Amino acid sequence: MAILVFLSTRGGSWVMSRVYDDGYPWDAVFHTRLSNLIRNTLPWPLLKWVYEQKMNQWFNHENYGLVPQNRTLMKEPVFNDDLPSRILCGSVMVKPIVKEFTETSAIFEDGTVGENVDVVIFATGYSFSFPFLEESIIKVENNQAPLYKHVFPPKLEKPTLAVIGLIQPLGPIMPTAELQARWATRVFKGLSELPSESTMLTDIVKRKEKRIEWFGTSRSQTLQTEYIDYLDELAEGSGARPRILPLLLKDPKLALTIFFGPCSPFQFRLTGLGKWDGARNAILTQQARIIKPTKTRVVRDSSNHSLVSHWFQILSLLALLAAIFVSLQYL
Repeated sequence: MAILVFLSTRGGSWVMSRVYDDGYPWDAVFHTRLSNLIRNTLPWPLLKWVYEQKMNQWFNHENYGLVPQNRTLMKEPVFNDDLPSRILCGSVMVKPIVKEFTETSAIFEDGTVGENVDVVIFATGYSFSFPFLEESIIKVENNQAPLYKHVFPPKLEKPTLAVIGLIQPLGPIMPTAELQARWATRVFKGLSELPSESTMLTDIVKRKEKRIEWFGTSRSQTLQTEYIDYLDELAEGSGARPRILPLLLKDPKLALTIFFGPCSPFQFRLTGLGKWDGARNAILTQQARIIKPTKTRVVRDSSNHSLVSHWFQILSLLALLAAIFVSLQYL
């Protein structure tokens, strides 16, 4: 059976394997506070170059015809461990945009023809709407909904409605939706207050401008946002946002793990509302728990390697902080 699948529009996405050579999930390595700080510090041209190098670390996208056409903008990575090997063995063929369909074939922009097509699957995204609400509450235009911090309609007389999960972060959606829900609950209970309507509308405009700057104007990117910065923003009002520098003095091992390790939801259960006593242990053991199912053969580890890695992390953090301090002096 011949199946034609549209995975994306012209913009495309980067494809990455989920596992690095050391067996640690790529998305866990990518979503760290260290990488987030680097992304917020590096000049935009250099950041784009670093991003592409990281995307090509597992395989060269150009060799597979998978480089996003609009490669100058940030594109969310799509995790797929099998796609490169499927392309190599011929079970998957990467083609350009379809120009037109016939009864049983598809004609592509490069003039090639896919014959005997049995099924066409469009997986290019979706449009959302709120037909059960009046447009005065939420009016969707160009696949965009004007929501304060992607959650609250700004024109309600009272904050009695919150939209959860209508967002596309550069990271997992469930931790993002959880923090949205925690914030919305605080607002409903009166523990947090929303600003004035004009302030919320101004914030919506600024977020839109930043999103366009980072992700472009593609219809598929209208819900895109950063991950760690957005989580910290949601957690700010409840005291759940982790503070690295104070924690470095109080609990350096935990602080270094939070900064260099994956930004998991446990980080937002250390303090504030919703605090969980098991959060610290969960953070310190998360790497071991991820790797454990893969270790069917246990190899004796070197304690020297762990010690060197620990000191390397400390020195890297100090060097990065020093570089940021020096750069600020010249701004």
